[in-house]
Amino acid sequence: MIGTIVNVGAVIIGSAIGLAFRSRIPKRLFEIVFQAIGLFTICLGLVMAFKANNMLIMVFSLVTGSLLGEWINIEKATEKLSDKVKYKLGKADDASFSTGMITAFLLFCMGSMSILGCFDEGMGKGSSLLFTKSIMDGFSAIALTAAFGIGVMFSSIPLFIYQTALTLLAILLGSIIPEAIITELSAIGGILILGLGFTILDIKKIRMLNMLPALLIEVLLCSFFL
Repeated sequence: MIGTIVNVGAVIIGSAIGLAFRSRIPKRLFEIVFQAIGLFTICLGLVMAFKANNMLIMVFSLVTGSLLGEWINIEKATEKLSDKVKYKLGKADDASFSTGMITAFLLFCMGSMSILGCFDEGMGKGSSLLFTKSIMDGFSAIALTAAFGIGVMFSSIPLFIYQTALTLLAILLGSIIPEAIITELSAIGGILILGLGFTILDIKKIRMLNMLPALLIEVLLCSFFL
């Protein structure tokens, strides 16, 4: 678990640095930072999505997963939790809190480095990949926090839960999970990140959290058909 702990620590430290600089950045610079992050997010999502080998499974997973997530309404539940945290912190008027937390969580967790790094650590292959990811996430947290505020720091909580779960899964099942499933899982994560980029740039507001069940459906379908 040392890799995940270091990763979470890097996000917290990066967020703290971003908060320190945030008050000194003019509003017009915030706007360009938002745009830069949005463009990078779209580019990252495209790169990841193009790694998919089975488009039919991806489309079916996205559609059924989105319907399931919309029925459960994951986004609404997350917003309620975020509002409670904002109230406790005295940040009730911070409109970017939820956006920052969700954006950072998806960027930090949906990439292949997160999945492969946790599996390497869980299977006893070392933590070098997660250490590398920690450096990248730390610098990303600085920029994200400068743009979105303290919500980015709180993304470290779901980040820890997510990567801990992946590591435990690797300990239990890592030796029997084909690499093809990890590749397809990373690809569908790229689609989610792509949609996140559209939301950041105000091109289209997409309820990304309601699409998260697509990841589980993708794993189940790949287990049967790949």
